[in-house]
Amino acid sequence: MKYFVALAFLAILGSLGSALFFMMRDGRNGKPKTSNMARALAFRVGFSILLFICILVAWKFGYIQPTGIPLSQ
Repeated sequence: MKYFVALAFLAILGSLGSALFFMMRDGRNGKPKTSNMARALAFRVGFSILLFICILVAWKFGYIQPTGIPLSQ
């Protein structure tokens, strides 16, 4: 599970980096702007939602256990 989460974070950062690249490079030297930046940002949002859903499912099935502040009873 740790490897999956790390891979998902790398995909999110890679998509964000590619959006930055397309933002800086598209529309230069008289070339028309493309929709590559919007597509990269859409993939980033999709990867983030997929990661969130996978973490919820893994918690529900017991693959991961929450740690942190204990519940007071």
